[in-house]
Amino acid sequence: MRVLAIDTSNLVLSVAVVEKERVLAEMTTNQQKNHSVRLMDCISELLDATGTSPEQLSGFGVANGPGSYTGVRIGVATAKSMAWSLDVPVIGVSSLEVVAMNALGFPGLIVPLFDARRGQVYSGCYRTNGLDSVEVQGKEKIVLLREWLPQLRDMAQGEPILFLGEDVRMHRETIAQELGEQARFATPALNHPRAAHIGYAALRRLQDGGSAHELVPEYLQLAEAEAKWLAQKQAGAVKE
Repeated sequence: MRVLAIDTSNLVLSVAVVEKERVLAEMTTNQQKNHSVRLMDCISELLDATGTSPEQLSGFGVANGPGSYTGVRIGVATAKSMAWSLDVPVIGVSSLEVVAMNALGFPGLIVPLFDARRGQVYSGCYRTNGLDSVEVQGKEKIVLLREWLPQLRDMAQGEPILFLGEDVRMHRETIAQELGEQARFATPALNHPRAAHIGYAALRRLQDGGSAHELVPEYLQLAEAEAKWLAQKQAGAVKE
């Protein structure tokens, strides 16, 4: 079985082609570039490099959020369209879970986070589950960082807490002040998502199916424009 995996949910663009026993190819960039312009070229390049025709793909994996609204939509729409045209499953994988998988084997809490502005972060808490996956502890959420850190301290009960993600550097001082030596920080190479992790998560879940029609983004909050529209509608300022 061969899977194409995609992550455009944040600044990083990552695409991979994987089989059960090996990563055939992976491309990851961390630049301020337009994912909608570059994604299909990356996919084409990796398929050519691995000698993979679209018909050889058994399924797709895609990071389906949270993250950038536009970025999430680009990846999900591309994966759904290709899966639908080939009549194969597509599996959505949490963008936070993808980053957490960089810390497989860590003996404590694994906390990926993305900045969500106004002191908020998208985050979740994970533990290693064997040697090939992580298990979420509670629901992923958008939360004020200063409220999230005491919750993590209580959950950890003295265990180390590893923070991962490109945006951790924006909040490192706050985290260190709150958690002290209990807080651990990953090296830069472990902060960005890898599409290969998505590919293997998808391979494990393909047997459960994955309809292109059912896959939806997981934003964790409404876009600001949508939230304002709903507020106006509830106030009676928007007509049906």
